[in-house]
Amino acid sequence: MGIKGIISKMTLDNIDIRYIIRGLIDGSLSSLGVVIGASGGDVGIIIGAGIGGGVANGISNILGALTAERAMLEGERASQEKVLLQSSGSLKRSSSYQEALDRTAVSGIQDGVATAFGSIVPVIPFFIFDKLTAIIVSILITLSLLFILGIYIGKMSKEQLHIAGLKMVIGGVLVALIAFGIERLV
Repeated sequence: MGIKGIISKMTLDNIDIRYIIRGLIDGSLSSLGVVIGASGGDVGIIIGAGIGGGVANGISNILGALTAERAMLEGERASQEKVLLQSSGSLKRSSSYQEALDRTAVSGIQDGVATAFGSIVPVIPFFIFDKLTAIIVSILITLSLLFILGIYIGKMSKEQLHIAGLKMVIGGVLVALIAFGIERLV
């Protein structure tokens, strides 16, 4: 199936929340690190670095998912062909193989778009506030997003919600501390 077929599968019924959550976490944390790491520079540099890094990260996630997942599918297909078809035939033309490729593409796109969206979250305050206030607000809204995602993950995995949220916040605080440390060293 081509691009049109993949786009036609991008419906609410085919949303895989795992990839959305993963992308939001990845995008917001990586962009937060970029924003803090660039905080010694001009606001324009911070915004450009945050958005540019986020878009690059999103595209990277799309390409990574497409290539890595496709490689796994190809390996499974080849293994199944050996066992099932002996020396003749091909599973590449099977509908289940094509559906797996389509699911991989849709999931990769969801992950990449969510990553790019998540990366914008820490940058938004720099359009509104002075640099110091924007850094603080950026950290706070990123940690809030992580807490909300942690609660959602906790609800899915039947964990204590506040503990699941706090685990995510701790990850965000760790990223912020490391990014501040690196920014101060450079």
